[in-house]
Amino acid sequence: MSISSDSQYVDRSQAGEDYPLSAVPFEARKPIWSLAPLLMGFALTSTTLFAGGLVGSAFPFSTMLAIVLIGNLLLGTYCAAMGYIAQRSGLTTVLMSRFSFGNIGSRWVDFVLGFTQIGWYAVTNAFIADALTKQFGLSDGMKVFLTVFFTFAFCVTAYIGYTAMDWLSRIAVPAMLILMAISLIRGFGDAGDLASLQPAQQMGVGVAIATVMSTFISGGTQSTNWSRFADTPKNAIWSTFLAFFFINGLLVFTGAFTTLVYGSEDLIAAMAKQGLLLGSLVLLILNVWTTQDNTIYAFSVAGTNFFRTTKRHAFVLGGALFALLLALTGIYENLITYLLLLGTLIPPIGGIIMTDFWLRHRGQFPSLDTPLPAFNWAGVISYIAAALIAYFTGTAGIGIGPLNGIIAAAILYAVLTKVIPQPIRVTEM
Repeated sequence: MSISSDSQYVDRSQAGEDYPLSAVPFEARKPIWSLAPLLMGFALTSTTLFAGGLVGSAFPFSTMLAIVLIGNLLLGTYCAAMGYIAQRSGLTTVLMSRFSFGNIGSRWVDFVLGFTQIGWYAVTNAFIADALTKQFGLSDGMKVFLTVFFTFAFCVTAYIGYTAMDWLSRIAVPAMLILMAISLIRGFGDAGDLASLQPAQQMGVGVAIATVMSTFISGGTQSTNWSRFADTPKNAIWSTFLAFFFINGLLVFTGAFTTLVYGSEDLIAAMAKQGLLLGSLVLLILNVWTTQDNTIYAFSVAGTNFFRTTKRHAFVLGGALFALLLALTGIYENLITYLLLLGTLIPPIGGIIMTDFWLRHRGQFPSLDTPLPAFNWAGVISYIAAALIAYFTGTAGIGIGPLNGIIAAAILYAVLTKVIPQPIRVTEM
């Protein structure tokens, strides 16, 4: 086992804050039956249904199914690779980025990951308030009230930490899967001949796969916040892959299938039509809660690294307030544009970190106490170039934008670390 904190003092005072600035020690590691439900709950979110709805409205059933499988296989593999590194090092993505971007350069990673997560938190709170308002014909004032209520209610388990999020997921995930299974079975009954379901819009296959990957590429890049708690590499890999291939894939498929059958990706409305109104409300609350607490937890971890403080709890509360302001300004209306932007900005970070871990550091990060330069220019330049490649190839329909970004970042970083002098040399620890 190669944990970067093996030969360094771990500040035990960080235990109550879930080790935001240190590696997770061995005694705090968790088994797969603790980690897997937590990650699955993170991936179970209603907003993913919207991306599925775009795919479902643009392709016949068989093509849609292939796109969902390919997109989520790529996403799950990427996230599982990040999970392996997290388990081996005990570090979060933002802590890993110190080595590949530099002491100051890593703060850009904190900003990008933190802002996107708090943006998701705002989007999803607006989504649930809007869904309930439409379902029950509530007033605009009640919609504002619900947005405020859910913004602060969903951060309670994140404030407490891993233990509270773990137990919520153990209860919520089985309940959600049962409810979704019942709804899908009824949906297949309503669908009749699947071959007769025809798309109503047009979308390129590459764009569709990019949309599927982008549904959770931001969250997947930060799934290390929890996979670092895994007790073995195998459990980290399978827990992460299960969440981002199977669960995220199930959500994308459900959104696509519901759109083909009912003309809308709104699973909650479809369940109400199926006579499952109470079940739809339970599903809505649970799937949003298990994602939202993970989301604002990720923001708090990014915030602690940005300001180099262990006060993670303060960032949970501050992030909730900031998300509320974003939700009330209408960010919810730009969800799909936001998804595609994440698909451009986030994947190159993971590509650089994976290359840094395996190629430059030979599978073992140095101690966090190792003196680092302000900027690792190989990482900074690789990131900028790869993000541009992901954006322009994605908009031009050349390949799959997020995948292009990961591959370009990895290749560029591998080359530039040989060209640009590196300030540190890592010895076996």
